This record gives sequence, C-alpha cells and structure tokens, in this order.
Amino acid sequence: MTKQAASQFETLAALYEDMARWPFRRDIEIPSVMGVLGDLSGKDVLDFGCGTGMYARWIKDRGARRVVGFDLAEGMLSFARRQAAAQGYDIQFVDALTADLEGQFDVVVAIYVLPYAGSRDELDAMCASMAKLLRPGGRLVTLPIHPDYHPDPDFYWPLGLSYAADDPANAPHEDGGVIHVSLSRGEQSAAFDAWYWSRGSIEAAMRAAGLGPVTWHALTQADGTQPDVDPAFLRAFLARPHAVVTEAVRVAG
Repeated sequence: MTKQAASQFETLAALYEDMARWPFRRDIEIPSVMGVLGDLSGKDVLDFGCGTGMYARWIKDRGARRVVGFDLAEGMLSFARRQAAAQGYDIQFVDALTADLEGQFDVVVAIYVLPYAGSRDELDAMCASMAKLLRPGGRLVTLPIHPDYHPDPDFYWPLGLSYAADDPANAPHEDGGVIHVSLSRGEQSAAFDAWYWSRGSIEAAMRAAGLGPVTWHALTQADGTQPDVDPAFLRAFLARPHAVVTEAVRVAG
C-alpha cells in the first residue's frame, strides 16, 4: 500500500474500531478470520496494515508470544498505540518494515490490505513484502474483497456496506479496477477507494512471492449468532459474500 492509499484512513480510526461491533463483522467476518488463524499460542505474529490494532489485540489474546502491528497511516497507528497502552497490551506498532523483521514471524495477517494495491506491480510487491516477514513454513492469512463479490452497489447495503465499481454494468470484476467503498451505520459514514483483484491475480502474486498454493476459506456464520439482518438477505449474503479469507504457506528456501 502506498502512503497515498493509506492517507484515506488517517481519520477513520474510531469508525473502524466501532465496526468490530457491526453484526456482519462481529458474527461472520471476524470469527471466520480467527477460525483460520486458529491457536496462536507461542507464535510470533505480524499484523500487516493493522489499522486500529484490534486484530493485533485479539491475536495477543489468543496467546501469541510476540505481536507487531504495521501500518502507513499515522492516525491509525497513534490510535492503535493508545488503545494497546490503555488496555495493557504488549504490542509493538511500526510504520516501516525494517530488515530486522524479515523471516521473524510464524504468521502474517493482512485484513483488507490486498485491495489497496493500485496496480499489479503494487500487488506483487505487497505480497513479496508480506512473504519476506515469514519464517519458512509460516502462514500468510489475508482478507481481500471476494473475487466474485456482487456487482450491484445496493446488494450489501443492509450491512451498511456498498461496493460500486467504476463500470458496474460492464466490468465489475476487472483486474485493477477501482471499487468505490461506502460504509454507513447510524450517524457514522465513510467513503474511500479500493482496487479489485481476481483469484488468478492474487494467486499469481502469492506464488511469485514464494508462497505455496492458496487455500480459500468462505465466510461462515458463527455458531449461536443471529445477525440483525433479514434471514433471506443473510442467506443471499453468505452465498455471495463481500470478502473471503485466504491462507498460504511460505515454502522453504
């Protein structure tokens, strides 16, 4: 992600922190990511594009030994540092990936990071940067926009979310195409741009970075939850979700 792309998020820390309580994130998206991450006891984990640091805190709660959060948006990092300090978390937050971090982590997690690569070269460089942080056998877990997201800008609006491609009628799933993202719930709202990447492009970038085959994990509803949306819409959403969890392992060498 470039500094320019990151600048979209400088003032959105409070909204992002609150979004953890939005039903589709609380009951579907976040449990799906944490389920793929699994047991982190004794693991060293880097949260790439950590934002407010909420995943970094949850990862620490899962027993991770060392947690580092990386982000280019200083507004997000400042918020993340304050939250971690106030809640007593031993988490390091950095704004640069220095050489001493390379090959030091068992897991790298990247939530909504791949969609902010604005070109294929940026996508390749981003995946390479993440892979370099991993030990051989370490895992990269990401949450990108689903390559088969629904192109109707109103489809996800019951969740407070809209994806609007520049040309939704003719090219909603075009590699490198801009997606205008809108978020709204109650009095909170935000808008920013992301970029679409197909399954093939994501897999090719990860393969070029030295990662093994990509496993795609569908979002699933957490047991015992009842998201506050119409049941018919919930079924339609789970059949055509906005995002997907990917997992790939750094090969030896």
